[in-house]
Amino acid sequence: MTSPTALIAEDEPLLAQALRAELAAAWPQLQIVAMAGDGRSAVEAALLHRPQVLFLDIRMPGQDGLAAAAELAERWPEDAAPLPQLVFVTAYDEYAVRAFEAQAFDYVLKPVQPERLRRTVARLQQALARPEPASAQALEQQFAQWRRLLGAAGTGAPAAPLRFIAAGDAGGANVRMVPIDEVLYFEAADKYVRVLTAGEEHLIRTPLKQLLPQLDAQRFWQVHRAVVVRADAIEQVQRDEAGRLHLRLRGRPGERIAVSRLYTHLFKAM
Repeated sequence: MTSPTALIAEDEPLLAQALRAELAAAWPQLQIVAMAGDGRSAVEAALLHRPQVLFLDIRMPGQDGLAAAAELAERWPEDAAPLPQLVFVTAYDEYAVRAFEAQAFDYVLKPVQPERLRRTVARLQQALARPEPASAQALEQQFAQWRRLLGAAGTGAPAAPLRFIAAGDAGGANVRMVPIDEVLYFEAADKYVRVLTAGEEHLIRTPLKQLLPQLDAQRFWQVHRAVVVRADAIEQVQRDEAGRLHLRLRGRPGERIAVSRLYTHLFKAM
């Protein structure tokens, strides 16, 4: 019988080693196949080693744990083993911890508490003991679970829906108040978020993950880790030869927007 495998992504070396040591005590059979100090390295290591469990620090420099998990879900090979079990490592306050627990998944609170980690290990062992049928339905169930986990981990204080976006032009010299009703989609790009209307493009510095809670979720759908579209602007949903979905929006006829595997459930009728 092969040993279960895991990856630890934590940017603080002492905390990473502490978690590894506590896991060795609580779960001696667990093999740590890789350690990563940032989200991008974690994604590449996970794709290389395909561990059964991911311990992801939520707050890391560059790409954080939430973005890393979303990217990994997009890039995970369809013919590979099931998606890993996802455990967030967090120093979040009690409000966020309650949100985690409401989604029936696990987390490790910093600093690591041995008794709490043992409960996490017990849940992981139960989950890994269940056989995973290799089917499209089983994979979709895994994606649904990951969506819940990412949503819970990103939970923060509710914000009032935006009515306008204060956005700069491409040169950054001017700021315009763009009515939210004119926005067709948002796209994260380097240090900015692009704000696209039917005839214009603007830039804002607010990260997409901070912008999302301020958008009406009924009107604005996240379809990719880097893209949020206005639902009533979707004109056409296309499926390519590989089965991936792409969107065409009214007012941006020359553009095609890819839909991540995490969000294909929005278009189940296809």
